[in-house]
Amino acid sequence: MSKTIKIRLKKISYSLLFLVILLFILNLVLDNTTLSQRQKTGDIPQEGTDGNEETKITTILSNMSLDEKIGQLIIAGFSGTQEDARTKKLIQQYSVGGFIFFSTNLDGPQQTVQLLNNLKKDNENNPLPLFLSVDQEGGQVTRLPGGLINFPTNEKIGAMNDPDLSYEVGSILGKELKEYGFNLDFAPVLDINSNPSNPVIGDRSFGDNAPIVSELGIQTMKGIQSQGVISSIKHFPGHGDTAVDSHLELPIVNKSVQELEELELDPFKQAINSGADLVMVAHILLPKLDRDNPASLSKNVIDLLRNKLHFDGAVITDDLTMKAITNNYGIGQAAVQSVIAGSDILLIAHDYEMIVEAIDSLRNAVRSGEISENRLDLSVRRIIELKQKYKLSDTQTGTADVNHLNQSIQSLKKKMSY
Repeated sequence: MSKTIKIRLKKISYSLLFLVILLFILNLVLDNTTLSQRQKTGDIPQEGTDGNEETKITTILSNMSLDEKIGQLIIAGFSGTQEDARTKKLIQQYSVGGFIFFSTNLDGPQQTVQLLNNLKKDNENNPLPLFLSVDQEGGQVTRLPGGLINFPTNEKIGAMNDPDLSYEVGSILGKELKEYGFNLDFAPVLDINSNPSNPVIGDRSFGDNAPIVSELGIQTMKGIQSQGVISSIKHFPGHGDTAVDSHLELPIVNKSVQELEELELDPFKQAINSGADLVMVAHILLPKLDRDNPASLSKNVIDLLRNKLHFDGAVITDDLTMKAITNNYGIGQAAVQSVIAGSDILLIAHDYEMIVEAIDSLRNAVRSGEISENRLDLSVRRIIELKQKYKLSDTQTGTADVNHLNQSIQSLKKKMSY
């Protein structure tokens, strides 16, 4: 081969190599542009975004049995200070979604931590971790044992009207719960105490002024959330203008939607816009919205929450064993009707037999088609999303440091005395 031909071939090789490199770079640019466009339109998940979470949720949901799905709709209560055979059965046979605890369940920090750890251990073969919930509002409604210094009532906090203080109160409430092993607080109360004769809300409310209740309630909610603890705002659509206690009978509130919008709904609307994850619906009858069913069993009322206030998080009932319900409904009937109305979680705080009856009734309703599987899956999906958002797990909790918590509370109370 002549020297001239060799030179020409070498030049052609270099040209081809240059062309290949150019095409490779161009292809990378085009791929990255397409990737960026697809990420913006949501065709593929971005790292750490909802796309990956959605895949996880869909996978969990698709692998759950009917009984596991129904169990997730239940937060149950039990008697005593330790788990017994029935409590274990609720976890291992019925796959309940969680538990609520009262002062009668809790006998000191060590016992409380051990009890919660035992329940977590019993739950280790279930697809989702447990909700471990309690009413820790401060003031007159406190459940945690062990000599914790109590907070002033919300009424007194409302009189101070200091949002930063309310956030700190919520933050310490969250720390208390986390220290003991809880992950869900049924607080804050967003009811406006507009009726002086109200026997159940009273000083649990931040007051009779809607903007103050909204602002302080939201800050308390955010403080609780800041500790990785779920906050449930309550009692939708407002329990402040009732004259009877729903623990004893069914209260009636004769207000239209427009009247509710002028007062009761505002704190809930503002809290939802500020990141509320869980709303508790009250057992109150609002005849101008639904003549027959209390709010917790009323599609009209829950649709108000969904469509008017644009809430797409989880909806939980107040305790279905309260007499406002049990005086008027069988527990199975109430459970089915509440889910049909739009509730995602049913709180059944007492009586093992009632809990099992509710679960059996829900199973029968799904099998008969009274509750569609799509409807059931919608609630279970919201529950999974909530548990994943707060990274709930059945990891064992260590010893609660009550002294450290009390130091924080004492420091806060000094600020409140100035």
